[in-house]
Amino acid sequence: MNVDALTGGFDRRDWQEQTETDDPVRFAMIGVGWWTTEQAMPAVDAGDLCETTVLVSSDREKAADVAADSETVEHAITYEEFHDGAASDAYDAVYIVTPNALHLPYVETAAELDKAILCEKPMEATIERAERMVEVCEEHDATLMIAYRMHTEPAVRRAKDLIDEGYIGEPLFVHGNMTEPILELVPDPDQWRLDGELSGGCAVMDIGIYPLNTSRFLLDADPVAVRGTVASVQEEFADVPDEHGAFQLDFPGHAYAVCTASQNAHLDSHISVLGTEGKVRVEPAFYPWDDRALQLSHEGTTVDIDFEQIDQMEEEFEYFSHCLLTGTEPYADGEHGLVDINTIKAVYEASETESTVTLD
Repeated sequence: MNVDALTGGFDRRDWQEQTETDDPVRFAMIGVGWWTTEQAMPAVDAGDLCETTVLVSSDREKAADVAADSETVEHAITYEEFHDGAASDAYDAVYIVTPNALHLPYVETAAELDKAILCEKPMEATIERAERMVEVCEEHDATLMIAYRMHTEPAVRRAKDLIDEGYIGEPLFVHGNMTEPILELVPDPDQWRLDGELSGGCAVMDIGIYPLNTSRFLLDADPVAVRGTVASVQEEFADVPDEHGAFQLDFPGHAYAVCTASQNAHLDSHISVLGTEGKVRVEPAFYPWDDRALQLSHEGTTVDIDFEQIDQMEEEFEYFSHCLLTGTEPYADGEHGLVDINTIKAVYEASETESTVTLD
């Protein structure tokens, strides 16, 4: 195996043509929780193609306090004011990071206001509401991207390159895991992730979507059948079906993915793809505060692949902004997100019926 060939020549931003602009994409952040203040806004600040100009929150005072610490934010408004079109001249795009079941109303308003939309995954709490998101964006010709940050993560993109270049032969098995002790990370038993109406599910919906979607990305395919088991054991998870979950995805061509997720387990994330001639593995994989590591096994040799560690959120915002500035359709769109919602709901159905669920 030619190690030099593996470590050289990789362009983490092979999608990029424009590197700077005098007219950055202006974002309204919808939801001003810790993810927005600690992950999203710093990522946008660090980028070259976008800036945060509007904050939207249920608490005007909270939004104003955050805005006071920003050099670019011009307006702090309430959710009601957003729906009324307040400050709509001050932003070009929205980033929606509310609880899952509250995504749709903001997508509808943003589309009506002719704004581009970057919506956190999972895109909604139910299949019907996710389908409506796609419909309303089509009705208003609004750009919709679902925020799968693994698509712009260099370790995952390099792993896909190695698979596409044939280093592991024909892919056979994907193994992916994402687990966390959610009540230690967010010590609030009343948080929305543990509310089935707001979340639409827990472990599989919130973090199982990472190995699910990354499997699709690495294999460049969509699952055709699902089987799985979910369970909630501890009292704190009584209102959701899946404190823990494990599921298998059948892909075309006899490739399979086995995914596990838990909101009450040791913090861990990894994904690997085993083929007829080798294996690639990313570990850690999914948490943005971890340095990722990529390993390739091929022809009896295992090597660590070097790449630049980056801020996952910065890459995602820069990619989306680049698409808007260059008139490029972003990947992944709402139709892509719908595949995940349908698959996740099929996991719950498979667990309840103890059967294999076929996907359209």
